[in-house]
Amino acid sequence: MAALAGAHGERVMRARDLLTAKGRREQQRFLFEGPTLLDEAIRSGIHIEELYVAERIFGTNPTVSALDDQPDRVFIVDDRTMNKLSDVETPTGIIAVAPLRYAPLEALLAGSRTLVLADLNDPGNAGTLLRSAEAFGVGGVVFGNLGVDPYHPKVVRGAMGAIFRLQVAVADPPAFGSAAAAAGATVIGLDARGESLASSDWPGRSAIVVGHERRGLGPWEAFCTRRVAIPMRQASESLNASVAGSIALYVASQHDASQEGAADAAPGLT
Repeated sequence: MAALAGAHGERVMRARDLLTAKGRREQQRFLFEGPTLLDEAIRSGIHIEELYVAERIFGTNPTVSALDDQPDRVFIVDDRTMNKLSDVETPTGIIAVAPLRYAPLEALLAGSRTLVLADLNDPGNAGTLLRSAEAFGVGGVVFGNLGVDPYHPKVVRGAMGAIFRLQVAVADPPAFGSAAAAAGATVIGLDARGESLASSDWPGRSAIVVGHERRGLGPWEAFCTRRVAIPMRQASESLNASVAGSIALYVASQHDASQEGAADAAPGLT
């Protein structure tokens, strides 16, 4: 049965530390909020280590009720404690804690297509790109080590469950470049000076690099095999990183679909 947890209890204070990158790194855990994300996590096979539920809503959520069968797992808290654990203005009343999940860089790049966030700082952009990556068939996402933490609460919230299913790794440019070369991946950077994205070829094993919101590809450019640009009208100087990356992922997925269609339509050898 659920236990009571006070605002100043050691367990709550440790969970509160997960709002910071330092706390997540030290504990190798992260927290996320809301009934929708909780359902997505359970559906994706994520182990819930702790669950904090506001007293006012306890017993109203079937997912919470299903988890309320182990001691020291589900905790009832008052609104004051919930406010300490939440990073939103109006807490939902449900906060879960789960272990961090990172994939080996080499294994991630061995997949058919990878998305690379070249030190993006905006958690909203990162979360949106995770959603797009999953929607357009990307298996893994590499976060630059100088950018936003993959498990920042705003990234997790913006990803809408995608981070529970995608492979995620963190790397600096040299480590990424070495792993990409070893995996035989073509590294394609989004750059306004590149060839037109619409006419580009998209190799089966490739990594699409989306640059920093203001500084572009930066040191990641040195490891790009090719650069592609999104054609725009002259009045438009640039696109938001999440928009540009999503367009590139869509175009690449369409190329994949056309290649599969051509292979299916080809006559067999006799």
